[in-house]
Amino acid sequence: MSELEKTKRTAITRLPKRGSYDADTIHKILDEALFCTLAYSRGETAFQIPTGFIRVGEKLYIHGSVGSFYMRELVSSKPVVSIGVMLVDGLVLARSAFHHSVNYRSVVLFGQPELVTDEAELYAVLEQFTEKICPGRWADIRKPNKGEWKATMVLSFDINEASAKIRIGAPKDDEEDYDLDIWAGVIPTSFEMKTPVPDPALKEGVKLPDYLKDVGKL
Repeated sequence: MSELEKTKRTAITRLPKRGSYDADTIHKILDEALFCTLAYSRGETAFQIPTGFIRVGEKLYIHGSVGSFYMRELVSSKPVVSIGVMLVDGLVLARSAFHHSVNYRSVVLFGQPELVTDEAELYAVLEQFTEKICPGRWADIRKPNKGEWKATMVLSFDINEASAKIRIGAPKDDEEDYDLDIWAGVIPTSFEMKTPVPDPALKEGVKLPDYLKDVGKL
């Protein structure tokens, strides 16, 4: 396992035992999450936006329209960007209101955006975007045409200044509260994909592809 260098921005100061700088741990959380929140300073104004992303190797990628103001601003200004990801694994119900919590896995990453211009990298990243959302989809769909490629911007961020923070387990109550007649425990949570719903405009005779037949089944 390789450890990322701890910096002033990534150091976990509140409950540091929950922090991790292990690259494999950070990568696994990023690979499971579908969306992140991207934030940076626009002069005297703070700005953030939720967006999809993918990790490929030691880089995190986002994509959007070439007409997007924030994508263009990221390219022209190259601000330091904070990217946050959080997976919620359970609601932690304690005996006291104060000690209610959440079991979670999170990553906070800092970096400056780089415009991806290499065609092979662009193609590979957008293919993996599609495959992350729905494995098997890329081989089944029409690929982007020249106009669509030109309308799409891809930015990358190096994953070299990041940390993870993780909470697992039961509630942590004050010692005297364990004798209270109050139920305590964890309600597990998870992201669920349900049975696919066909497009009302679907061409007659088009069947559900094999890679979707098990989606929504327990």
